Amino acid sequence: MTEHRTRFLQLALRADALRFGEFTLKSGRCSPYFFNAGRFDTGAALVGLAGCYADAIDAALEAKRLQPFDLLFGPAYKGIPLATALACEYARRGRDLPVAFNRKETKAHGEGGSLIGAPLAGRRVLIVDDVITAGTAIREALAIIEGAGATAAGIVIALDRQEAIDPAISRRSAAQTVADEHALPVIAVATLDDLLDYAGDSAELALQRQHLLAYRAAYGSSGA
Repeated sequence: MTEHRTRFLQLALRADALRFGEFTLKSGRCSPYFFNAGRFDTGAALVGLAGCYADAIDAALEAKRLQPFDLLFGPAYKGIPLATALACEYARRGRDLPVAFNRKETKAHGEGGSLIGAPLAGRRVLIVDDVITAGTAIREALAIIEGAGATAAGIVIALDRQEAIDPAISRRSAAQTVADEHALPVIAVATLDDLLDYAGDSAELALQRQHLLAYRAAYGSSGA
């Protein structure tokens, strides 16, 4: 497991963004873990998180798993602070990237419209979000990007749960489905596989690993 993945999981645990227990998901499944990027709620936590995102993106670019991009887009709502923090991290590294995001509701007064930030037209856009659950927010973002005359270059998320949408029908995960539908790479800072590896090396998380393995056996995607 690469250093940025380990660093991300450690940061998520410290921030209580990654928790273990029994959590009922929107799908109705009872999950032994839960990830909430909203718990990265301090400047220091966001700086650390943005560094993990940037390292994952740079590794994907170097490995040719991601094409070059020249704008960061954060889907409302959690994507907004994530894309903003990532833009700040890249500026710190010497690359000044424009950033944009959308409103959930179109504004009819003032500057109006549904987009805030840098113009999208003619840009190659990297979508920055926390997770892909059903893929709805990502599909909306892709429609906005296309409608603005831009091209999506890829999607980066914090954690890929590698979970099948409906195991009775297909073992494809939401991230795999979005990637296949739109012929776009989906880059994850870390995955369930990484969490299992990390838990396997931690005496404190050894018991949690057994619950994670059982959950993956029941709901894991074909890529898990």
